[in-house]
Amino acid sequence: MDTESREVRLPLGEVVAVLRDLNEFVVSLDRLGSRRASGTADAHTVGTFVADWDVARRLARARHVIGVALDAQLSEEENAEIDALCEAGRFYGTGGVGGPSADRSGQDVATSSTSKPSSFSR
Repeated sequence: MDTESREVRLPLGEVVAVLRDLNEFVVSLDRLGSRRASGTADAHTVGTFVADWDVARRLARARHVIGVALDAQLSEEENAEIDALCEAGRFYGTGGVGGPSADRSGQDVATSSTSKPSSFSR
C-alpha cells in the first residue's frame, strides 16, 4: 500500500483534542526528563505523572480516533496491512526495549487494558 500519497480525513475537533493531549505529554515528558537529568525527579515521579495524567487512556483514545478514521476510509485489506505494521512495533516489557515485563502494580504491561493487545485493536 502506498502510504506516502494517501490521505485520511479526521474531524477537526478530534484532531485538536488529540493534538492537545500529545502536546501536553511531549512538553511534560521533556520537563520530567530535564528534572531527571538534574536529579530533582526519579522514575517514581514519571510513573506518578503517567498515572495522574491518565496518559495510557488518553493515548488509547488518540489511537482510537485514528483507527476509526482508517476503518471508515480504507479497505479491509489496507486496514489489515496497517494492523500488521502496528503489531510489529516495539513494546515495553517484551524484551526488546528494556525494563521489566510488568509495571509496578504487577499487571503485565503487554496485556493490560490500556496496552496494545496481541491483536491490534481500535
